[in-house]
Amino acid sequence: MGSVNINRNVTDIFYRYKMPRIQAKVEGKGNGIKTVIVNMAEVARAIGRPATYPTKYFGCELGAQTQFDYKNERFIVNGSHDAGKLQDLLDGFIRKFVLCPECDNPETDLTVSAKNQTISQACKACGFHGLLKVNHKVNTFILKNPPTINPAAQGSSLTEGKRSKRVHKKNGENGDVSANNSMANNSGGESDGGSGNQASQTEAEISAAIPEKKDDDDDDANWSVDVSKEAIRARLQDLTDGAKGMTISDDYDKTEKERIDIFYELVKKKRDANELDIVAVHKQLLVEAERLDIVQKATLVLAELLFTENITLEVRKNRNLLLRFTHNNPKAQRYLIGGLEQIIALHSAKLMSKVAGILKLFYDSDILEEKVILEWAQKVSKKYVSKEVATEIHEKAKPFIQWLQEAEEEDSSDEEENDSDLEIEYNDRARVEPLKAAVAVAAVKKIVDDDEEGEEIDIDDI
Repeated sequence: MGSVNINRNVTDIFYRYKMPRIQAKVEGKGNGIKTVIVNMAEVARAIGRPATYPTKYFGCELGAQTQFDYKNERFIVNGSHDAGKLQDLLDGFIRKFVLCPECDNPETDLTVSAKNQTISQACKACGFHGLLKVNHKVNTFILKNPPTINPAAQGSSLTEGKRSKRVHKKNGENGDVSANNSMANNSGGESDGGSGNQASQTEAEISAAIPEKKDDDDDDANWSVDVSKEAIRARLQDLTDGAKGMTISDDYDKTEKERIDIFYELVKKKRDANELDIVAVHKQLLVEAERLDIVQKATLVLAELLFTENITLEVRKNRNLLLRFTHNNPKAQRYLIGGLEQIIALHSAKLMSKVAGILKLFYDSDILEEKVILEWAQKVSKKYVSKEVATEIHEKAKPFIQWLQEAEEEDSSDEEENDSDLEIEYNDRARVEPLKAAVAVAAVKKIVDDDEEGEEIDIDDI
């Protein structure tokens, strides 16, 4: 099958970092159909990650269950999937979990901190070291199965290995209990009497060693951590935005709709509290959207909660917040246009006639880029509103679209005119001479002309 560059964005055929192409084999039929990644172990060794990581990533992206057989090196994804699709998904895994964010080289190692529940990335090429900035469902799997653990030593699967450990542990505890019981039975009545006296003696010694509690020592004795709701909320508030963004929670296991609902409730809460004009709140909303991995679709939520029939005033008021999500993000801008279509359809009586002006207002505010608007105008979509409403919105937007197209044509024609004004004169007799020599000859000629009637001038003295 040949090999490909690990970073397939690099087209250099002499690129030193190579990996085998994924080979997929579909087995079974009906509900039992599955795809076996034949050379997953070889690919994993090439990219420097356990084979379970990319396989689990495939399962998360495809919404399918995965199976691992370490002894036979069989890594399976349920369902029928072709090798090309898996290869494209592998590019996403490499971009998120293998390539260095600084130098784009794949010479990185992952380190898991079980205590802090964080994943760190270190690059051997450029020396970069920092926390993994990617938020994905695979993060939870990596935390539970660090790269340092050899899964082959745990059995044919991780679940089996953990289950066997639990069984051994339970058997060990039962053995200890049975041993203690047998010792007690062998002791007979003497051990009962002796243990009673020994227990009472020990209790008396402990009571004597512990001093009596005084009222003055209340402050020193109150050393426990306050676990009330108010105290927990106060401690969470002290976390920085960056720490909140790096916290791995169960939200990643939720569906996209559930994560969007979480973001919706947060924005609604901030809007009702009149906090959307605070810069710190803008940063908090962006961090939360990144944590939930919905930055691009967050503009749909913002459009729904921020805009009413008075959208012309609300755009100016919320411009800074919108720019945090749409600046240099064409996908977020496209979702925002979808949200605008919904708002216009909801208040069609008042806003339908103002579609061109609304789009121009977003364009002038740098929230929407010209390229995104022109791409949207090329096709009528019924993704957000009905076909009839979408067609009407496009009809009302035509004056603004034509204005954009004409402005673009004028810019291109001006550039052509500027190029045509430049005339180049060709002379076949022109000679290429060193610039310094030409300047020196001109200076000598001028001096000789000025002093023709005077003394003779020695050129070497000049």
